[in-house]
Amino acid sequence: MGVGSDVDRAIAQTRAEVAALHAELVRYGLVVWTGGNVSGRVPGADLFVIKPSGVAYDDLTADDLVLCDLDGAVVPGSAGSERSPSSDTAAHAYVYREMPEVGGVVHTHSPYAVAWAARGEPIPCVITGMADEFGGPIPIGPFAVIGDDSIGRGIVETLRGHRSRAVLMQNHGPFTIGASARDAVKAAVMCEDAARSVHLARAAGPLIPIPQDRIDQLYARYQNVYGQSDDDRRAATA
Repeated sequence: MGVGSDVDRAIAQTRAEVAALHAELVRYGLVVWTGGNVSGRVPGADLFVIKPSGVAYDDLTADDLVLCDLDGAVVPGSAGSERSPSSDTAAHAYVYREMPEVGGVVHTHSPYAVAWAARGEPIPCVITGMADEFGGPIPIGPFAVIGDDSIGRGIVETLRGHRSRAVLMQNHGPFTIGASARDAVKAAVMCEDAARSVHLARAAGPLIPIPQDRIDQLYARYQNVYGQSDDDRRAATA
């Protein structure tokens, strides 16, 4: 990778984006201390960047992020290569290898989502925002221990072919995926919002399920109609 190459520029851009996105985890109360992480795939290369282990969010810079290949090995001589990558690196790497459409992976310890994970209970789709964002319930993944790719295997087994971009790994917490790192962070924010809202609703009384056909309609509209069209976006920036 020569200085000034397209790959170098893509790495630098991904570093900057992923470093900034870690602040969103703090902003939305999804992490405590140094727990949790965001990673982002480098466009056009079999590489991703991820938070180093044990570094405080307030101290995190783009150059601190660790550049890894898709086997989870640190790229020698790259910025951040003197640091140990997140303990979840093997899980992230497995997701990137097995799901090439994924551009970002996020892990948080957000309290309401962790509470559902501690019970091993999927979050039922009983609010329209969940239907919009996840297209149904947020599923539970298997119990797996940090350190190898076991968590990654559980994420892929649970989410492959599933509408949800979030999985609650049993007794652990939420992992989210997205087309980009930003998309995965949004999924993490919305997962915690759903976990909190449904928890509060169930504490107050029985939940009212949304019929599957309505969930399908809401999901299709949100994914394909909601927001600005490409023409609207171009006009707004002209």
